[in-house]
Amino acid sequence: MLYFLLVFIGGGFGSVARWGLSLAIQPLLPRFPWATLAANSLACFIMGILMGHQLANGVVEQRRLLLAVGFCGGFSTFSTLSAETLTLWQGGQQTLAALNVLGSLVVCFAFLLLGLKMST
Repeated sequence: MLYFLLVFIGGGFGSVARWGLSLAIQPLLPRFPWATLAANSLACFIMGILMGHQLANGVVEQRRLLLAVGFCGGFSTFSTLSAETLTLWQGGQQTLAALNVLGSLVVCFAFLLLGLKMST
């Protein structure tokens, strides 16, 4: 039961943090889904740090569930990335839609590697 609670708490904090980030960023830059890219990139960075720490020191299961599964799972959002990409595509902005998908993959992977490198 504790494990479910840790994922629930981490996911709740991650979701609220993502929503706050979107409230702060999206009104400033409304033509492209920058807030989703920022949330996914930061989640990958945090995940990289956690992975590096786990490789070097091992991670207590409770911490992994709270931060990696819960927080990063609630903070990152593949469904929003997909929906925003479809909206761009349907709005006739196929180039921005393609840049959103490819850019997200490249940037998020780079942030994961950066987090991993910084933690080791």
